[in-house]
Amino acid sequence: MDTLALILVIIGALNWGLISLFQFDLVASIFGGQDAFLSRVVYGLVAIAGVYSIKFLMERNNTRVKE
Repeated sequence: MDTLALILVIIGALNWGLISLFQFDLVASIFGGQDAFLSRVVYGLVAIAGVYSIKFLMERNNTRVKE
C-alpha cells in the first residue's frame, strides 16, 4: 500500500509540474479531459494517496523523538 501511495503521489507531482511549466495536463490528455470519469478517478486516487502519505511524515517525526 505504501508503494502504491508513493507512485500515485509521484504521478500527481509530475502532472502538476507539467501543468505549471507547460500548461499540459497529462492525466486529462490520457483519459479524455479533466471532466472525464477516468480522469476524475485518477485525481481522486492521487488525493487519497496524498492524504495517506501524511503517515510517512508522522512516522518520521516519531522516529526522531525516540532517538
